[in-house]
Amino acid sequence: MRATDVEGDELRRGLRMLFLVVSLASLSVGLPAFLVADVADLPRSDAWIVTLGLMVWAGARLSFLWVRGTPRLFDFFFWLFVYIFMGIAPTAQILSGLTSTTTPGVDPGLDVPTAGVVVLGVVCYEVGRLLWMLRESHRHIEGRRLTVRPVSSWRTVALFVVSLALSGYVLYRLGAIALLGSRDAASAARVAAWPDPAVRSVVFASGIYPLLVSVGALAQLRRTASNPQSRRLALMGAFVGGAVLLLIVNPVTSARYSFGTVAFALAVYAGAVATRRRARITMLAAIAGFLFVFPIADAFRRVGAAAGTRSGFFEEYLSNPDYDAFWQVANALSYWLDGLVAPLNQFAGSVLFWVPRALWENKPTDTGILLAEYRGYEFDNLSAPAWAEALVNGGVVAVVIAFLLVGLVLRAMDSRIVPALRAGGVWAIAGAILPVFMTILLRGSLLQATGPLFLTIVCILVVSGSVAPSSPGPLRAVPPSPSRYP
Repeated sequence: MRATDVEGDELRRGLRMLFLVVSLASLSVGLPAFLVADVADLPRSDAWIVTLGLMVWAGARLSFLWVRGTPRLFDFFFWLFVYIFMGIAPTAQILSGLTSTTTPGVDPGLDVPTAGVVVLGVVCYEVGRLLWMLRESHRHIEGRRLTVRPVSSWRTVALFVVSLALSGYVLYRLGAIALLGSRDAASAARVAAWPDPAVRSVVFASGIYPLLVSVGALAQLRRTASNPQSRRLALMGAFVGGAVLLLIVNPVTSARYSFGTVAFALAVYAGAVATRRRARITMLAAIAGFLFVFPIADAFRRVGAAAGTRSGFFEEYLSNPDYDAFWQVANALSYWLDGLVAPLNQFAGSVLFWVPRALWENKPTDTGILLAEYRGYEFDNLSAPAWAEALVNGGVVAVVIAFLLVGLVLRAMDSRIVPALRAGGVWAIAGAILPVFMTILLRGSLLQATGPLFLTIVCILVVSGSVAPSSPGPLRAVPPSPSRYP
């Protein structure tokens, strides 16, 4: 090896170590210390110590992930959710006593047990992830071959045409209000166009996710095109599809989670995580976006929202309805302790979301609505994070089982997606869309997210091609270069 190569490797290692130290100092030391010093010391309970520890833990996990530069995006977005919604937000709200305005009256005596349930879920996630890593280490063979499942050209074209028609229909029904109005006006337009909530959810999702999948498939076809003309056509189609998507799902009129899912997927299609350097920048940008952009994104989207004043960084989390996740876990814990849980009832309603209520008279409602009715809240558009979903389906035992499975599944998905983002194929599409969509699943409720998730998976299966029969075996993975992730 040449001396210049050795010096270059040492420089990169030195920079990575510097980035790691700075990131740990910021996410796991600086921000937690600033939070405790900045927020008024009027704690409603001692649970803030637990949530602050969870924030430190998640900050360390995020630091190691983005500095390494390997786009294990499912793991990354899991820890990003934990850091914000189960770390910063509840710590600030417990310290100040200013809990989410949409979940009033939560018994302070439930704070510590609720924090314990959240930590239990995170520990089980880590255990599940570790179990799959051990399985991988036992199966690992040097020079392991990777099967790349390509996208089907004709299926991609067919889906693109159909999805453009669906998206065009949504734009036609919503009109200019979808492009120029406020978030409230756009929501009212959707209600006027499709009064039934179930129909509205399905139709609006059908205008987004099939097109998002087909744009990703076109991006893959562009990579494998056999001639310049096919490459140009695929690129043109992807640009058109991306433009239509950003008309429907724009930062002004759309839910922040939906816009974030679409924007991140389009960025990945464009190569945002194709190398270590790009992956680092993209993950660091995602952290910054959740910390600095997400809390204030409503300021210009709602009429009169910009009139409020903000005196500090953490004030955004105080009494904010967007950060009700911890308190909904507390409500779900109370629901279980009161003996009201019907095992797997809510889960059945989510899995069988497609069954009309006319055929299933006692079909479960959204878990957020269930907990709102249980607590007697007038406002029922509440979240139901994964911990709450598990509690209302089977109590603490369900939390353990659910998060062990989440850890196993997400690690397995990351193991397929990391090489796919380099080699291409159908798994690269899944890796662009599903990790960010997972934040919607984690925040809940599951019933609201199941339909779009199911639609996305079906569309990915539609564009999935088959390995060429002439191949003597699975395709061998390309050895990683120093600038690419393993």
